[in-house]
Amino acid sequence: MTRTTLERQVQQVLDDTATAAFQRALRGELVRPGHAAYEDGRKVWNGMVNRKPAMIAYCACPDDVALAVTFARSRDVPLAVRAGGHSPAGSSVADGGLVLDVSRLSGIRLDPKGRIAHAGAGLTLGAFDAATQAEGLATTMGVNSTTGSAGLTLGGGFGKLGRKYGLACDNLLSAEVVTADGRHLRAGADENADLFWGLRGGGGNFGVVTAFAFRLHPVGPMILHASLTYDCGHARDAMRAYRELAAGAPDEVSADAALATGPSGEPVFSVSACYIGPVDEGARAFDRLLAPLRTGVRPTGEDIRPRPYLEIQSAADATFPRGLRYYWKAQFLNEIGDDAIDVLLERFPAAPSRRSLFVFQQVGGAIARVPPDATAYFNRGAACDSFPVSIWESPEDDAANIAWARELWAALQPFASGGVYVNNLGEEGEERLRAAYGDNYPRLVALKDKYDPTNLFRFNQNIVPSV
Repeated sequence: MTRTTLERQVQQVLDDTATAAFQRALRGELVRPGHAAYEDGRKVWNGMVNRKPAMIAYCACPDDVALAVTFARSRDVPLAVRAGGHSPAGSSVADGGLVLDVSRLSGIRLDPKGRIAHAGAGLTLGAFDAATQAEGLATTMGVNSTTGSAGLTLGGGFGKLGRKYGLACDNLLSAEVVTADGRHLRAGADENADLFWGLRGGGGNFGVVTAFAFRLHPVGPMILHASLTYDCGHARDAMRAYRELAAGAPDEVSADAALATGPSGEPVFSVSACYIGPVDEGARAFDRLLAPLRTGVRPTGEDIRPRPYLEIQSAADATFPRGLRYYWKAQFLNEIGDDAIDVLLERFPAAPSRRSLFVFQQVGGAIARVPPDATAYFNRGAACDSFPVSIWESPEDDAANIAWARELWAALQPFASGGVYVNNLGEEGEERLRAAYGDNYPRLVALKDKYDPTNLFRFNQNIVPSV
């Protein structure tokens, strides 16, 4: 679609008398081009995304959500749903369409005795964690505090508690959903169980979630955390030691790692590990588990101490600020073999941007003990997620940074499991989507046929209906 055609389409939508009626009925706020909040409101986390919606509906309640869904369906207006706006592809905003924004549905009510959080879909991870930590509780959430809890959970939900307590979606007890026909449904194990299955990993394909109920666990407030850094000359040995740590760690240990560019311009390798349990138990475990990373390979930097859980949860924020340009391509590895390490050390230094990383995110543990068909999230058996992350500032550097990430991903593909985490997908096509869902894909298509046969909810990692 050309920009002229898009602008004409947007103006046609804005001139529609139904739009005025929609705006009057909305308890929240409708922002359109020319509004003071429009330019900032159309932006998402990834600065590469530069789309111009016809309008943004900031919904104040579930009835607003149903109103927006009904308006978009009846007027054939493209509909994108946004909570945190943190997807790599920026799929929560659509040119010429309606952005249904749930960020104002951000209330949370805790049941500390029952260890349950009733949370609005607009909560960021940081807001959710802060509220639950006030009671000494938490559940699995991601690693960047500005991420929306809704998108994270609906795609599965990795986080530092995952190996001990399962994915975010494994801790989901129920959800309140507005479906494509405007109905309000509750989905749980005892009600609309098929929809509940699909929401736990199937993304935003089946409706707009307005609220979640999560199972909580005693966590923190202090967590033992270890940060170890190695220079280029010791990176290979450190990666091998990390491999052994990740393979043999108990569920209480969550250990991620990354290749980055150090101040000298040479690659550095870092390991970040935390112990989900009492600090004294963690100290004894780390004495044993980290020995190969501390004495077998000498780190250039070491910091092992108790830190607030909330601090650990927001530690990545400075690395991934809103507005920079991001591109990555992910795949699961069953192991980090020597050949894969050779490829990484050979190719990583070609990164055009010093901000760029290669990330290992440990999974397994409790995640792997859930049967693959128990939820829509399928890839339960992988050892770790892995992905090159290009991070840069100027549009002039887009081609070089995207090419580097794609080439490094392709070079590592022979060592990959073939699966991928749906929340790490960009605009990569149906084949990659099938790799995320494996044998669960046909069941997801059947659910799409039932709950969204016209594919109203298509600005996402889209499961296309068969009807």
